[in-house]
Amino acid sequence: MHHWEGLDPARHPFTWDEDEEALLCALVREWVPPVLSGMRGHWAGEYWCASQVDAIIRERYGNWAQGWNWCYRYGGPIGSWVTGASSVTTPDETAARVVVALLEWREWLERVAQRFAELAPPPEASLEDRSWHLERACVRLVTLALDSGAEGGWHGQAARVLRWFLTTTGMGQAEAEQAVESAIGSRFKSWVAPGRTLIESVGEDLALGLTGHAPYRDHRELAALEDLHDRY
Repeated sequence: MHHWEGLDPARHPFTWDEDEEALLCALVREWVPPVLSGMRGHWAGEYWCASQVDAIIRERYGNWAQGWNWCYRYGGPIGSWVTGASSVTTPDETAARVVVALLEWREWLERVAQRFAELAPPPEASLEDRSWHLERACVRLVTLALDSGAEGGWHGQAARVLRWFLTTTGMGQAEAEQAVESAIGSRFKSWVAPGRTLIESVGEDLALGLTGHAPYRDHRELAALEDLHDRY
């Protein structure tokens, strides 16, 4: 999940209906062991099943679907699937969990893409205006990661989403990685929700580092846009 272009829903169409759901469920059920390994068997069968399901999903839908099992416990947005040990049970239950997790992932990607489009600086924006847009985007995308339900690795998701966003504005991958690393550094911690002041400070540092201009506050001309972003 390194590059946004490989995940962007606009680049990767996805058709879903009852027939597709039935087919995926059938494919998943075939790989669920009739007898589970459990704790005594170190969940070997369950993890093997999960790896087979992952291969099926990637082959059938493409690499954009690789985050279907990026669980909230490990910094991701998915709540329907944890690991093979806890999510592989009966064939029907396992198949149902896979379907929900896949759709959950697709919905999250589409929501992220929508936010990217809403928060992107206009192409004709001056450096001062661009700085404001970048600071606001950073604050809102970090908050998006916090609100996704991710636990210990939430800050990894936040940094990744920020890198993705910057590449959608025309920035190269390496430059985006450096900009995010410089802005965040080690200020975000696992299992610790940052305060608003810290999030805004990171946003200011990101904007200043990329434009050379500190973002201005409470600009009347942008009040309506600020209100729109705050509602979403």
